[in-house]
Amino acid sequence: MKKAKIFFSVLILTAFLATPGLPNGLNLNSIGTKALAMGGAFVGLADDFSAIYWNPAGIAHFDQKYFGFYGVDILPTGNYKLSPNIPGVGEFSLVNAETERKHYLAGMVAYYHPVTENLVAGLSIYTPSGLGAKWSGADFAVLANNNPSIKWTSKIGVVTFAPAIAYKVNDQISVGLALNINYGIFDIATHAGAAEVSGIPVDLGQYEETMNGWGYGATFGLLYKLNEKVSLGATFRTPSTVKFSGEATISGMPLLGANSTSDLDREVTWPMWIAAGVAFRPLDKLVLTGDLQWTQWSKIDNIETTFKDPFWDVMMSASGDDKRPMNWDDALQIRVGGEYWINNIAFRAGFYIDPSPAPDNTMNVLVPNYDYNVFTAGVGYSLNGLQIDFSIEYLIGKERSIPFSVIPIAAPPYFEIVLADKYETAMPGTYKQKILAPNISVSYKF
Repeated sequence: MKKAKIFFSVLILTAFLATPGLPNGLNLNSIGTKALAMGGAFVGLADDFSAIYWNPAGIAHFDQKYFGFYGVDILPTGNYKLSPNIPGVGEFSLVNAETERKHYLAGMVAYYHPVTENLVAGLSIYTPSGLGAKWSGADFAVLANNNPSIKWTSKIGVVTFAPAIAYKVNDQISVGLALNINYGIFDIATHAGAAEVSGIPVDLGQYEETMNGWGYGATFGLLYKLNEKVSLGATFRTPSTVKFSGEATISGMPLLGANSTSDLDREVTWPMWIAAGVAFRPLDKLVLTGDLQWTQWSKIDNIETTFKDPFWDVMMSASGDDKRPMNWDDALQIRVGGEYWINNIAFRAGFYIDPSPAPDNTMNVLVPNYDYNVFTAGVGYSLNGLQIDFSIEYLIGKERSIPFSVIPIAAPPYFEIVLADKYETAMPGTYKQKILAPNISVSYKF
């Protein structure tokens, strides 16, 4: 057994989890309203303006100028409970919180231009990753020296600029390539915990961190139309390492005779993504799709941070807070979907299973991870080159519970947490989350 106090060295670890696009709860794995409505099973179809994300080979079949816009409002609802069994007292509720309602907006805009009969160029800007959480400081006051004014928030996003080109080899085979220029940003705020000075805990107040950075990668796509009823697709997205830089602030650091701010650097890698899909048309107006999408999350092992201020660097290195073990596993998503047209109206539905790559010892209230079951549905309307689509995505996260026991120590409201070795970096408690994502697309071919 190992012991870890809810002091500075434990709570500061929340900053390491708030890195864009890492847990599946941050990846927006359904870009585009049509694709989303069909459960994100779109690699083998890739026939609308979101193809640049799913399978850029589909772009080769656009025989007109094509413009599209997609917008989504991500509405997460999370619950967190910390109710330890205290000897001589029984179960005692320290935290019973629900995330505040907050809108996280994301989207895509894309334009495609036929260069020749077989060659099409395109450009898109979209958000492949983005989410966050906002909790009431009053709910977490017991973990912040009874200070309800401490902010507990995270806001994370990635914007990708993607020029692309696709070539139709013949009526059956097309290939595509997109360059991914990724700009990542995030803001995070939490309690800095406390540091011991001459054996006395000193509250360090608010911790805040703001970072941004750039990374580069590429997406390769292949589309093979076996016949009029069946098409097959495959997509390979390379890893992309974003080099972040920014500033961290601890409001109480001057109590230790140090600067309240420090510049910092951190590199985070989005792992490799490989997907294969099939689209089947049993009827002229009906298409059924299925995808397997694999992400190499096991490459996310440790995240390291360099603090530029000499005092911060020594302190973080001594406490081990300049390194964050992640120990993630590879994850495979299974997706299915369908679309049926009646006159000018399309009806769509889908489902997918989205397993979390993160073990229990990475659980955190600002960026928690869940195994999701996801249901999608939507409608579309087409008229003279104009397409309007609406859909909704509902993600149900499986409850996660991190075991613990809590014993009061000399100077309340601080507590001593006792955890098994494999939970030594966890934030114990019970977690639940659901996400609702209504969205709309408007596109036009001319």
